[in-house]
Amino acid sequence: MSKLFVIAALAAGVIFAQPAPQAAPQPAPQPAPAPQPNDYSDAKSWLCRPGLHNDACDVDLTTTVIAADGKLTPEKWTADANAPVDCFYVYPTVSTDPTPFSDMIPDAAELNVIRQQFARFGSVCRRYAPMYRQVTLVGLGRLLAGGGGSLDHGLQYDDVRDAWRFYLEHDNHGRPFVLIGHSQGSFILAELIRQEIDGKPLQARMVSAILPGTTIAVPRGKDVGGAFQHVPICRSAFQTGCVIVYASFRSTIPPPANTRFGKVTGPDMVAACANPAALGGGSGELHAYLARDGRSIVGTTPPKPWVTPEQPIDTPWVSVPGMLTARCASNENATYLEVTVHADPSGPRASDIVGDLGASGQIAADWGLHLVDVNLAMGNLVHIVGEQTKVWLAASTRH
Repeated sequence: MSKLFVIAALAAGVIFAQPAPQAAPQPAPQPAPAPQPNDYSDAKSWLCRPGLHNDACDVDLTTTVIAADGKLTPEKWTADANAPVDCFYVYPTVSTDPTPFSDMIPDAAELNVIRQQFARFGSVCRRYAPMYRQVTLVGLGRLLAGGGGSLDHGLQYDDVRDAWRFYLEHDNHGRPFVLIGHSQGSFILAELIRQEIDGKPLQARMVSAILPGTTIAVPRGKDVGGAFQHVPICRSAFQTGCVIVYASFRSTIPPPANTRFGKVTGPDMVAACANPAALGGGSGELHAYLARDGRSIVGTTPPKPWVTPEQPIDTPWVSVPGMLTARCASNENATYLEVTVHADPSGPRASDIVGDLGASGQIAADWGLHLVDVNLAMGNLVHIVGEQTKVWLAASTRH
């Protein structure tokens, strides 16, 4: 920018800052037109949909299983094109668009989150993932700073509702379905359940809803009656029509007083927690699928070598059996999924995972392991959907 241009701009600012009593009155600004609904008959409005050209779910999900003794074993993965159940996914806050709401053009962030959180469900279900004009990272920053708005009402909810209704009318054909979300996606789907499913005939076709990274209120000691009136929290892989909800925190960094998850208002209400590693209660092993390069839904934290001496790993994903367990826990601040890393610093396998939110070595304890909520339990969740589908189908044949 030239010096002359800067001076001219400053001068213009001074001039325009002066009172102009003789200026003609200006008409009042007109409100911006309301956004038009998306056209979900357009293939470009979907990231994943059966038969879609350039489907974002068609990605490499091969994995290297890293045993505690350092042994590396390849694990292949295939989709089931004839899966009897549908999965409808709403992704979390990832858009890097510079505006408060995202556009409808998929970028690297939306494509990455599909790989991280949804594509692997293709082994047990047909996958549907609409684009929607979500609250972006910029918009979330404004919201958290007190700028008003919410994650579960507004343009973002309207888009998902419209995509859902289009799916029901044109794709579902009476099939059972699973709802899957995370963070903003879970907030939206929780509202969708309240408005479109809870207590309605459609509820009979809901195999389950997987809503990590949000907070669902239930009466203390009960599994239904708070956020939802007829949809309970899942307590078994053989239970259908229920919700799996949790927010994960390290056992070494429990939720602080300013936690963003697991806290509800009201003396008789608590935040629900359904442990995907042990829905019936207690502790269980997490079957995680983690990005080899340390990528999460937002950003990348390069991990230390997965095995020492370091060996080349040429798959995009790694699995670390026996390293991670989880249980539902509570402290004075929240109810949450407590994740324990069973480290063996003297062993050949890496002794920790990445997934904390923070910068410059400072962990944002109030967010917990939000960035890898889904990755941590991916294997468990896929297995649960498979078991629930069998139960739902068996029950449907008896009626």
